[in-house]
Amino acid sequence: MTASERLIACNCFASRKAARLITKMYEDHLSRVDLTSTQFSILVYVDEVEAASMKDLVEALVMERTSVIRALQPLERDGLVAIGPDEEDARRNVVRLTDAGRAKLAQAMPVWRDAQAEFESRFGAGLAEELRQSLLALAP
Repeated sequence: MTASERLIACNCFASRKAARLITKMYEDHLSRVDLTSTQFSILVYVDEVEAASMKDLVEALVMERTSVIRALQPLERDGLVAIGPDEEDARRNVVRLTDAGRAKLAQAMPVWRDAQAEFESRFGAGLAEELRQSLLALAP
């Protein structure tokens, strides 16, 4: 088996290659509102749960803690999230959206929808749905 054949047969290579392509597509869109795809995901998740601990974010995003912290820093600097004590347990810090964060998320949603539409236009709505369901089955 040649090196090219090994790469083509490698699930990890194929998934990483596709992930890089998809991430670039979404980040090209989200850059119009000065967000990365990870930052957008953080804003969406925190908006849904209202207050997220670092552990919550690490588990929901399936990322290393240090990567989550690096993604949060500009969001906190720009006043989009606030990190502070949990109302129920002051020993635990949580991330909350600020009013500016909610406004940024509202600004980002149409841009994200454009990225979704581009993906479906390039690859087809059926493949997009099938791919999303398959990936979610791998990492529920």
